[in-house]
Amino acid sequence: MQTKALSENPPFPLAMAQEGERVTVFLLRGGKGLEMRLASLGLNVGSQLTVSQREGGNLVVLRGETRLAIGVGMANKIMVVRESQPS
Repeated sequence: MQTKALSENPPFPLAMAQEGERVTVFLLRGGKGLEMRLASLGLNVGSQLTVSQREGGNLVVLRGETRLAIGVGMANKIMVVRESQPS
């Protein structure tokens, strides 16, 4: 069943998320260093984010009350899925 859900809501890089979009972190495509850096910022698999601002490829995302600035390189390594909208 999870495969069907993924085909309807496929993961994509955070760098492609639009301003105002709500997403959930699905996968981190970096090494241990990236995982540790993101964990220290409070971002890990399952974290829910809202894209607050886009400036070029750089993003400002919200996680709860915390605002985080993420560069395009890091944003391309964070795979996310769109939060499902209520029917």
